[in-house]
Order: sequence, then structure tokens, then C-alpha cells
Amino acid sequence: MALVALGLGGTLALAPWNGTPPSHAQNAPEPAALAVAPTPERVVPEGQGQVQLSFAPIVQTVSPSVVNVYATRIEQQAISPFASDPFFSRFFGQGQFQTRPRESRSLGSGVIVDAGGVILTNSHVINGATDIRIALNDGREFAVDLVVEDQQTDLAVLRVRDPGATSFPAITFANSDDLLVGDLVLAIGNPFGVGQTVTSGIVSALARTGVEASDYEFFIQTDAAINPGNSGGALVDMQGHLVGINTAIYSQSGGSVGIGFAIPANMARLVAEAGVSGGEIVRPWFGAKMQAVTSDIASSLGMAAPHGAMITEVAPGGPADRAGFKSGDVIVAVDGRQVDDPSAFNFRLATRPLGETASLERLRGGASDTVVFPLEAAPSPADTALATISGNTRFAGVSIRQLDPALSEAKGLPYDATGVIVTAVEPGSPAEAMGLRVDDVILALNDTEIKDAAGFSQLASQRVRTWQIILQRAGRVSRAIVSG
Repeated sequence: MALVALGLGGTLALAPWNGTPPSHAQNAPEPAALAVAPTPERVVPEGQGQVQLSFAPIVQTVSPSVVNVYATRIEQQAISPFASDPFFSRFFGQGQFQTRPRESRSLGSGVIVDAGGVILTNSHVINGATDIRIALNDGREFAVDLVVEDQQTDLAVLRVRDPGATSFPAITFANSDDLLVGDLVLAIGNPFGVGQTVTSGIVSALARTGVEASDYEFFIQTDAAINPGNSGGALVDMQGHLVGINTAIYSQSGGSVGIGFAIPANMARLVAEAGVSGGEIVRPWFGAKMQAVTSDIASSLGMAAPHGAMITEVAPGGPADRAGFKSGDVIVAVDGRQVDDPSAFNFRLATRPLGETASLERLRGGASDTVVFPLEAAPSPADTALATISGNTRFAGVSIRQLDPALSEAKGLPYDATGVIVTAVEPGSPAEAMGLRVDDVILALNDTEIKDAAGFSQLASQRVRTWQIILQRAGRVSRAIVSG
């Protein structure tokens, strides 16, 4: 089964290196308050007449809040048919083949979350777009600007560039934690570009993980038919309130087979509020690595059933360390809600506001207790931990950040990792021509271990005949030699 996201001069040649690599708070803005609906009372239909009731009133209320999203990208396309051939690329290099710009368009959906013209959609719908437009269900079109793109959740926020006196119909958020398996839901979007379409179904499952490569996997599964183009559209309950943002499907053909996934409204609302207020998304940092509790682990701990997130490593001096958590502790609930795995724990913590506390139920040595955990952001990097290289050097155009425990955790590195990580590469710069990429970890230059940003800046600003670079890319340590 394939997962489908619903959206329409010298090169750094790396070679495997078998040597031993060198040893390696920010205040959130006050969020805007978006409307959240109270939890409705659920009633089982009492007769055939109630079963035959129509969804039309819900659709008429909600459909004006759902928009079509059109994203245009300018991509470089190789003119030579040999550009992607590994044989020719090996001898001539990727940069030796002429390219020309090519315009591509993708189609998705979005949801209006503020009357001033703020729209929530998926990050993968608009990622890399040079021009984005939306169309309301009455046919009016507006140019929009990207104000927030959060690839950790695959969400993005757009704002109408020139709304004038227009007041846009904003949707009301539901509390997605109140959803139950079996609840009726409607999916609204623009599948395959045919126009706004409504489908119905039920909540098939909650807290699904392993769906996307996302930092906060905690999806609502539904059997409401969603297809390419529905991405970013609304999943609503029987009160017409937003419970999720449709994001992905399981499919062999690319079409709906009744297994769709939506990002819960509680996560979507945090991203939307950052877009409305114009602030930055800052989430709590726990400061520990975790694994799921298997049956064997549960049996060894005397647990009746395998669930929870077991701590495997604690960041020295981090929030979890200061709160007294240790390797082997199992967190089984957050604020009274059961945690089944690390993804569920990350979601629960990420949807809690900074500056408050969370009650974490912990299992240690067969006994359980509750820890009141202060919710704080990861520390911001000091100015001395950042650097951008300029001047007459092969590294000109690269920006780096010194590794710290919070950044190392985010990038899947050990807490004690050293070196600097590439945060940006200026297009057309010598650093880009050399082949450096974002998230490369530079470990050593010319046999000198890189320990901090200052050391890297000093070395990288020099002019030498050749550079021997040892870096880690996608978990693999490699060595390259390029001219100076």
C-alpha cells in the first residue's frame, strides 16, 4: 500500500568513509484566540425518519469556508536527456547539463479560519510555490501570501494579500480530543480539480501513527472519500465545526479506497493562531528520547497491557532532566489522557501552551506517580552559535548553527554530538556549487575537528589550495576533497 499526499563549478562528490568521525528560549507570542465549539451531545437515531435526514444544512453553512488553492512553481528542467543518467552524471557532473525553467501547478484545498482572510492548508500543497491563489466557492479569486509554513505538522497558513472590505466566512474549530470512533464526519475539498465536493463517512480510528514522516503523527482516520486535491480541505462534524485538515490517503491507484487521514483540529488551531497573530510557532521541549512499550517490556515492568512512551535517553540539563525523569521511566498519560506511544506523547505535549504545566503520569519500578511538568521552549541559540560565511571562499553563502542538545534531538543526532549543521545555502553561491545542503553536519575541515561556530568560521574563511571535508548527511559520514 502506498501513502499518497493529496496535492496535485566543482560539485561536492561524497564517498563513503570508514574512518572514525570526530566526536561530535524563546518567548512565544500571545496567540490569537480562535473560536472553539463546545462538545455536542451524541444521540443515536431513533427512527427511519431521522436516518433519512439530510446533511445539506451543514454543507450550506460550512462550504463557504472551504477554498480551492492554486500553487505555481518555477522548476529547472534539464534540456539534455542524459542529465538524469547516472553514467553520464558520474563523468560530467549534474551541473554540466543545461537547464531551463519550467512552470508547474498544483491544486489543493484550504479552510478560512479568520474573517480577515486567513486560510489554513497543507504545507505540501504550497511548498516551493512562487505564486499562490485561492478561489472561494462563489468563484471569486484572491492572491495570497504565505505567512506560516510548518513542515513539522505539514500545515501552512495563507493570508489574502488585498482583502479590501471583504469579510471572509471563517469556520469554527471543534475540540478534536472529544471525537469518538464511529462519529459521523464530512470531507469538503476540490478532488482532481472537479470543483468543491462533499463526501460523508465516519471516524474509523483515532491517534493513527506511521502515516507520514511527520514530527507530530496523531491522525484521525476516516472512510469519507478523499482524493488528490482534497489535501488541506476540511473534515467537519455534524455541527459544522472543523475537526481536522485532510492530508493523506492509503491507496494503490492514487484514488480513494476509504482510508484517509486528517490532522486533528487541536494541532491545526495552534498553527492557525500563529498565522492570525503573525507570530512564530514555538512548542514545548521535553528533552528526552523515547521508544514504544512492547509486549516484552510491558511484561517486564508488570504492566497489564503495552502502552506508553519509555524514556531511553535524557538530555543533560534539559527540562526532563530537571524534572527528575530518568532512562527507563514510562509516561502513560498526559493530563489524564492515555499515551500509547512516543508520537502520542509528542502530540499531547505540542498542543499544550507554553508557560503552563502538564500532569505527566509516570511508571517507575512498578510504581506510578504524577509529575507536574513546566512547559518551556527549547533554548534559543546564542549569537555566537550562528554564522554566515561570505567573501572570497568556497564556503561563501552557507549559514550554519552550532549543535546543541535540543537541535541534536530535532535532527536525530546524539545529545553529545559536536560540529555545525548547515541551516541555509544561498542559491547560486560557491557553497551551493560545491554541493553543500541544508542539514549537512560538518565534522571536520582539513583534518581539524569542528567543535563550534567560531572554529568553523575561522577555517572556512581561509583561502587554501584544496579542502578536505568530512560531513554527515542523512546519517552517513562521508569525505570529499574539493578545490579551494
